[in-house]
Amino acid sequence: MAYEDLREFVRDLDRAGELRRIKVPVSCDLEITEITDRVSKAGGPALLFENVKESPIPVLINALGSERRMLMALGATHYDEIADRLTEILDFKSPQGILEKVKMLPKFAELGAVFPKVVSRGACQETILREGEFDLTKLPILKCWPDDGGRFITFPMVFSRNPLNGKRNVGMYRMQVYDKQTTGMHWQIHKHGTSHWREYLKRGEMMPVSVAIGGDPILTFAAIFPLPDDVDEMMLAGFLRSKAVPMVKCVTNDLEVPANAEIVLEGYVDPTELRTEGPFGDHTGFYTEEDDYPVFHITCVTHRKNPIYQTTIVGRPPMEDCWMGEAVGRIARPVLRRQFPEIVDMHLPFEGVFHNLAIVSIKKAYPGHARKIMNALWGTGQLMFTKVVIVVDDDVPVHDPSFVAWYVLNNIDPERDTQFTLGPVDALDHAARMPAYGSKMGIDATRKWASEGFNRNWPVENTMSDDIKRLVDAKWSKIFGK
Repeated sequence: MAYEDLREFVRDLDRAGELRRIKVPVSCDLEITEITDRVSKAGGPALLFENVKESPIPVLINALGSERRMLMALGATHYDEIADRLTEILDFKSPQGILEKVKMLPKFAELGAVFPKVVSRGACQETILREGEFDLTKLPILKCWPDDGGRFITFPMVFSRNPLNGKRNVGMYRMQVYDKQTTGMHWQIHKHGTSHWREYLKRGEMMPVSVAIGGDPILTFAAIFPLPDDVDEMMLAGFLRSKAVPMVKCVTNDLEVPANAEIVLEGYVDPTELRTEGPFGDHTGFYTEEDDYPVFHITCVTHRKNPIYQTTIVGRPPMEDCWMGEAVGRIARPVLRRQFPEIVDMHLPFEGVFHNLAIVSIKKAYPGHARKIMNALWGTGQLMFTKVVIVVDDDVPVHDPSFVAWYVLNNIDPERDTQFTLGPVDALDHAARMPAYGSKMGIDATRKWASEGFNRNWPVENTMSDDIKRLVDAKWSKIFGK
């Protein structure tokens, strides 16, 4: 079942032994980062800091930092449950005949629950602070790493609308706090929020923006999901929740935000105004440099009574964002396989920080098939940023790094099986020759065929026969006593 708000999720985490309440006084200036980094890398629980020196508001962090907590947030016991539902929707066809239509009524009902609904009142507006009444520096916003340019809001749901068609976008973009009422807005060049900003710049109009912090964890997950342009993330959240997301109109602009969010920042971006943002210790494990980004001017802050400030930190993996990225990949796989049915499985290792490495297994059907998949992935959504694509045969367990390394290193002739291309790369790729533009590498580690110019015998892997395995299984306890 979907959570109504963040508080329900926190209570569930507590009951499940997945939450540690910290009552010792701590600072949001670096100290929370160091504690959380150690806990994240040790596979530890969600943390609720209840005694933050700089603010009376408690800080929730690492809430989604494990597979178990990620599944709890999504209301599932396995990612395949959600992927299977998504596949059903993608395979949906209009029913023919009255009996078939009756059978499809539950599916119609599920589809009807997808769309967000506007409500007249929301808990997120229990307290309303207008200009002159709020101060961002009173929130427990973290300075994450020593050389960061300042304090950063790192877990926001940023709401904007496409001025061409009114379609909503919700993204997660870091926000550097400049003063009591302004922040940066880290809209990278390829992001949907940036495309909205460009349209407002062309029109010479102010851009309404609202930011929600904390809520049903499915909402924050939907904000990072790689959807096509103008597909509403709140609609995806409704699908994942199996019920509509209640939305409430903002006080000082015409946007809508989740009614049960903990904190909401309302305001606008002047498209002509840029300001230096950064440095920031990023999910690559390195600092991204200073650069110019839009500025968010806050006109109103609303929040629930006794709000919870949800945040995250990023850095060298594993971190909380790794588990969120893993969930995205597992759930999005059916969509990818509809486009490319030859794909059996795909793995984005944590060490590749989402965009540096993809390991893909395929049912190879013709010469050059692996190279077709490399180029296809580089032309698909955010997979266009993938720096290295390794393609293996369908019997390779792509989630076993030791097996993959053994298999690939044995099966490639580097000159023959490596392909390079130029194209867009992630804006955070500091190694690229130019910002957001550089090279990518594909490795074809599949078994080579004669029709691909390989005229030797491909070796057979030396494995033990099944009958000997069964024989030894039967004797194992007698030999080793267990």
